[in-house]
Amino acid sequence: MKPIPSQTLQQRILILSVFVVASCGLAYELIAGALASYLLGDSILQFSSIIGCYLFAMGVGSHLSKYVKEEDTLACFIDIELLVGLLGGLSATLLFLVFAWMGTPFRTVLYVLVFLIGVLVGMEIPLVMRVLNRQGANKPDFAEIVSNVLTFDYLGALAVSLLFPLVLAPKLGMARTALLFGLLNAAVALWAAHTFKHEIKAHRAKQTRAAIVLVLLIGGFCYADRLTQWSERGLFGDEIIHAQTTPYQRLVVTKWKDDLRLHINGNLQFSSRDEHRYHEALVHPTLEKLPWAKRVLILGGGDGLAAREVLKHKNIQQITLVDLDPAMTDLFSHSEPLVKLNQGAFINPKVHIINADAGQWLEQNTEQFDAIIADFPDPSNFGLGKLYSVPIYRLMARHLSENGLLVIQSTSPYFAPRSYWCINATLKEAGFYTYPYHAYVPSFGEWGFILADKKGNYTPPTQYTEPMRFLDGEVTKLMFTFPADMKPWPVEANRLNNQKLVHYFEQDWRQVMR
Repeated sequence: MKPIPSQTLQQRILILSVFVVASCGLAYELIAGALASYLLGDSILQFSSIIGCYLFAMGVGSHLSKYVKEEDTLACFIDIELLVGLLGGLSATLLFLVFAWMGTPFRTVLYVLVFLIGVLVGMEIPLVMRVLNRQGANKPDFAEIVSNVLTFDYLGALAVSLLFPLVLAPKLGMARTALLFGLLNAAVALWAAHTFKHEIKAHRAKQTRAAIVLVLLIGGFCYADRLTQWSERGLFGDEIIHAQTTPYQRLVVTKWKDDLRLHINGNLQFSSRDEHRYHEALVHPTLEKLPWAKRVLILGGGDGLAAREVLKHKNIQQITLVDLDPAMTDLFSHSEPLVKLNQGAFINPKVHIINADAGQWLEQNTEQFDAIIADFPDPSNFGLGKLYSVPIYRLMARHLSENGLLVIQSTSPYFAPRSYWCINATLKEAGFYTYPYHAYVPSFGEWGFILADKKGNYTPPTQYTEPMRFLDGEVTKLMFTFPADMKPWPVEANRLNNQKLVHYFEQDWRQVMR
């Protein structure tokens, strides 16, 4: 067999490095988009703006690459790889720290970081192509260079786009995923500094810098969890007893004295000190009017707290709970303090847990239920907004018995009035009669719910058969009465083609934050 000339082997390895470079570039873009969505909400806006900024920056980088002198191409490529590795590798940790400890400049830091990484990534491919094009007798023609480089560029992008949501983010988390790709960039730089040492001035200095960056990133990788927990401790203020990144969300459970709190993507979901108010108000005005009910469907409610309240009604024989995230239901099935909080709801034989998208499950399933309880997160993005839409409510109607009742967690009628009354209008357009009500939950303020039926004959209960910590007949009567500052707003229903609810939600909470 004819031996491969060393120059040809170098070319092939350099082209293979494009695969790594492309993977790293897309990974940093995905990490920035995912982190912005976790911390700021509205995934479409965050991903769109970050992708736009990143692509624009890559264009700037490609333009700037032409100013690199031919004799400095390799040296510049190595320096860029080290810079990308350092900035990109530390990007997630830095953004966590800024959000937790500084707050206000987070968006500025986010887009500056995305722009800088984009510029550097935009310079990489042109420089690689120039290095390949200047190789000696064994150099391929330019058309072959372009073809090979772009092929491996796109293959690298495909690989990371599949690995990121399925393996890297859920297994390593954002901070360690970024550091892993930073290490790959630094490794490419170290390889290039060693392989092309005869063509680079001061190649030992390049190798030393690459080794230093590698050591820094390895140290960051080893201590990433501690740094993330430290930043989240600054964000939440309390001791973190559980933190987990799933394919769907970031789960953080904190504790202060006897108060357990669940945060999803940085947003408080409940405080154990007052969650009984929320969950009693969510469940019992519905089930108290259905003493004959046997089958209940809970959509969302992966913490088991709504299921705990449903189980207080002895007539209930089966609870089907559909929640998207298996990590959520698993956490509240096995963590001792959380199982104690939901009183072992998920180990009760009456409760059947299904981890699936609620919309898809409603469409594919044909079961009927006497009561449906929708305990979804607030409609802060289009993925959640669809769960509050006319088509989803019509699917719910198909699963609800003729005399059954439906109740929806509906945000705050005080802080988010457009959102609240939009949900009410959406239920009406789906064919329901609606009965809006609200309850005061200290952790959230005035919170809203909407009860609905098919016949229009619901009346609130005047007493409860089971003892309650919060509810009684008088409290319930007040819940279905709205004061002047929470009266209905003229709003549109939420349809899939316009997602008005998400826009209302953003508008409402933007005004609250001013």
